[in-house]
Amino acid sequence: MPTNKRSKYRGSRTCGGGTHKNRRGAGNRGGRGRAGINAHHFVKWYKDMGGPVFGKDGFSHVPAITVAAIDIGIIDQIVPSLLAQGIAKNEGDAIAINIADIGIDKVLGSGKVTKKLNISAQAFSESAKVKIEKIGGKAQIV
Repeated sequence: MPTNKRSKYRGSRTCGGGTHKNRRGAGNRGGRGRAGINAHHFVKWYKDMGGPVFGKDGFSHVPAITVAAIDIGIIDQIVPSLLAQGIAKNEGDAIAINIADIGIDKVLGSGKVTKKLNISAQAFSESAKVKIEKIGGKAQIV
């Protein structure tokens, strides 16, 4: 009587594997390498790699930077409320406003300017600068 499988199957053609067609090729083990990691080999790759490893790989999308902007025409309209809240101040015949105090980064040039404004902001569009300076105000970049 044999003591182990190696000697038990010695001389046998298929060593207990059924027909000679069994145990042949990668189909017997579910594919080669990482084939099937989304299905039957998922647990194996989950344990080996520490998490799901299937999916896309490559360049990552860099999200666009959003800039808080306001039109110069709107600033001109809300000057009375900004003066009442203490955000804007009278400096002689001009009104000084730091736009960063209301959470705005950039001043755009749409609208009409009827008051002399000294505005401080991180950025200005060219048309906003022209409109502010045309009426005698200043556009200061902070």
